[in-house]
Amino acid sequence: MNDIFYITTPIYYVNDEPHIGHAYTTIFADTIAKYHRLLGEKAFMLTGTDEHGQKVQQAAGILQIDPQTHCDRMCVKFKDLWVKMEIGSDDFIRTTEERHKKVVREVLNYIDAKGEIYQDEFEGWYCVHDERYFLDKDLQEGNCPECGRPVNLMKEKNYFFKMSKYQDWLIEYIKANPDFIQPEFRKNEVLGFLRQPLKDLCISRPKFRLNWGIPLPFDEEYVTYVWFDALLNYYSAVKSKGIWPATVHLIGKDILTTHSVYWPIMLKAADIELPKTIFAHGWWLAGDKKMSKSVGNVVKPLQMADKYGVEAFRYFLMREMTPGLDASFSEAGLIQRLNSDLANDLGNLLSRVTTLIEKFFDGVIPEKGQNDCEWVSLAEECEANIRQYTGKLRVDEVVKTAMLPVNKANRYLEETAPWKLAKKDKIAAGAVLYNALEAVRWTSLWLTPVMPGKCGEILNRIGAVNSGINWGGLKSGQKMFKGEAVFPRIEIKLEEKKEEPVVFEDNLISIDDFRKVELMVAEILTAEKVPGADKLLKLRINLGSEERQLVAGIALLYSPEQLIGKKIIVVANLRKAKIRGIESQGMLLAASKDGKMRLLTVDGEMEAGGKIS
Repeated sequence: MNDIFYITTPIYYVNDEPHIGHAYTTIFADTIAKYHRLLGEKAFMLTGTDEHGQKVQQAAGILQIDPQTHCDRMCVKFKDLWVKMEIGSDDFIRTTEERHKKVVREVLNYIDAKGEIYQDEFEGWYCVHDERYFLDKDLQEGNCPECGRPVNLMKEKNYFFKMSKYQDWLIEYIKANPDFIQPEFRKNEVLGFLRQPLKDLCISRPKFRLNWGIPLPFDEEYVTYVWFDALLNYYSAVKSKGIWPATVHLIGKDILTTHSVYWPIMLKAADIELPKTIFAHGWWLAGDKKMSKSVGNVVKPLQMADKYGVEAFRYFLMREMTPGLDASFSEAGLIQRLNSDLANDLGNLLSRVTTLIEKFFDGVIPEKGQNDCEWVSLAEECEANIRQYTGKLRVDEVVKTAMLPVNKANRYLEETAPWKLAKKDKIAAGAVLYNALEAVRWTSLWLTPVMPGKCGEILNRIGAVNSGINWGGLKSGQKMFKGEAVFPRIEIKLEEKKEEPVVFEDNLISIDDFRKVELMVAEILTAEKVPGADKLLKLRINLGSEERQLVAGIALLYSPEQLIGKKIIVVANLRKAKIRGIESQGMLLAASKDGKMRLLTVDGEMEAGGKIS
């Protein structure tokens, strides 16, 4: 195992322009790599483009250009977007590069020499979009089970890789290495897939049908199947650099099977060490629907970045999604998050403190006070949590933790009122302002991986560009300048529906009234945050005979991953309602006292759908 944190993204197919899914994965990987560097570790990030296959050949044909020219044009769009998004990958791999082709040929020859490749005739239903064959039993209403598109019946001779031979090995490997597939429920998903017999993998396409690919080294009449080609890029890009295996391979959940079944088996057959962790994140949804070009709800990252700023867009993506779960994207949610966190909390604190320092201390950072143990303890606790969350890829929690000193400092200013204190005790007021500005410095430093430009600007204003990660890095006696607002507030008018309160004559009900309330046991299947609402979570629950969605105000008490699998009690016969535009059908029960709240759960084993009477 090398001592470099090596993180990879999927390589993106060049048949279409980059969208929010591409942007999120790549910004996520970039941010995690930057946090490892901030923590004093070596890190290497890889991204790139997948440029072979039938879809590329067809797209080039429509444009009446050769496939390589098409790939060159599309590749530039990805590279330009990553520069725009302030992504600093250490390498960018293209599967049309010779360094990649060379490794693919080497691996194919190696596996073939072991007797793991054979030729056979095959008949099946072929999906051009997914570039895969399916059997009759796989089809859904006669269409591709993956994308729902029409398929064509094809019969031809091809080369096959003995993937089925390694099924039992892979099952045991996954069970023996709990960190290999993350999050945990994705691991269970893969193990569920592996309960069915695994078929051998077709690894070739005849040139008379598809000539845009890497020729098989042992038969020039065929080109390599795109998955067998593309999946090797993570290794081919760094083979000569000596930093394999990958520490984390980051993917979207839609390509979980290929990367957690095909890829490990390919590496095993080639006697190449496996990556430590394959982490599958969720999708960005528009409301509660998957983004789709046909529906017209796809978010284009460049448009959002141009409208609200690249770094604000990066902040929203990293703060809002719990890695592994789906998250909803809305422009209103984006604005609310930016106004709440960046304009109101961080930006406003910076403005208030620098204004007061200019007024009472001529713009010179005042002396540090003697009693800052509480601040030091907070910073040390936050740093320890940031290190832990970074290791778990919980960048959303990293961001929340980094904001804690700023949140505390805003309350601290209100409690101490340094604008009043300065008239009585200037030294004490200076100590207060030092702590508040140090909170700005500390938070800005820890948010630099998310917003390198804006945080760099803040640190430059207060003379702390090269300051350390420990509390107290702000230099007293140094000149600072206020400047314009770093995060201007975004003005938007949001319609809020006010519900009339229900008034009861007394607090007593009859047994008949009580019988109308249907209480049931529900199992939480998924949980995710509601954009722009710190207290709300959107839950998917199993009621035995059906699944439902409900919205609950428990986000400050429970993180989404804590809830998955819990058996809770819900009111099952409430009318549907909309909360923040999201449909909710049902209400969970919780107990509260003295500001503390806990969910009501069942005692012992009880199946979802059980009625409470």
